[in-house]
Amino acid sequence: LLIKYFTMIEKRRHFLNLLKNKSITLLFEKYFSNTATINIDEKTTHFGFKTIKESDKVKEVYTIFEKVANSYDQMNDAMSFGIHRIWKDIFIQRLGPTHGSKLLDSAGGTGDITFRYLNYLKNTSNHQNVKSSVTVCDINNNMLEVGKIRAKKLGWVDQNNVDIEWKQCDAEELPFEKDSYTAYTIAFGIRNVTHIDKVLSEAYRVLTPGGRFMCLEFSHVHNDILRWLYDQYSFQIIPVLGTLIAGEWQPYQYLVESIRKFPKQEDFKVNNIL
Repeated sequence: LLIKYFTMIEKRRHFLNLLKNKSITLLFEKYFSNTATINIDEKTTHFGFKTIKESDKVKEVYTIFEKVANSYDQMNDAMSFGIHRIWKDIFIQRLGPTHGSKLLDSAGGTGDITFRYLNYLKNTSNHQNVKSSVTVCDINNNMLEVGKIRAKKLGWVDQNNVDIEWKQCDAEELPFEKDSYTAYTIAFGIRNVTHIDKVLSEAYRVLTPGGRFMCLEFSHVHNDILRWLYDQYSFQIIPVLGTLIAGEWQPYQYLVESIRKFPKQEDFKVNNIL
């Protein structure tokens, strides 16, 4: 036993002597220095309540909506008891589009805002037969495909007075020319992006002078009792609905978490972001 004990001591001394060697020390310094630099330089952001690398958020968000695209509209009805329809109707009424307008529906996905825009124009007189247009922009192709199917079912394909374009693109880096659109809408989408400032800058770039920027998004509940009830419903019921209707609970857990991470209404000001 004594021999083994002294042998272990000698090995320990030998290891410590190696560490004192300059080349070994430099190797350790180089390794740990690089590791520390990577950790410090790597920018992070939130994905719901999780903290992830900025470079991973687009992929994570894409995966979420890829999973729920086919049941997205049904879940909106179920989660909000259909109230989201009223919100979106009011949203378009406040936009008040006119014939000849050019709308960029960012994060437009399945077309809810676009179809309301088209219906609004349809129900207003167009004696001069002026043509309008809308570009539905979304980063997720599955969502766009659902929107195209809906457009066909609703009879919006090949209309004489309106052009509809479905474009897969990133709201942070739009592939459109400056001053291309008279209106820009983004409904329940801006909280999912990585850089809100880039989205707003791009919106400003593609809008014509005097163009309208319209954002529809969830905010925070101030009343303590209502907030408690809202939290119980959000965290206990909505993920269950996601499992029953969409076969997925994780996307809807992210949904309720992302709402909590989004700035309060009074804090979400362009001057604070740009």
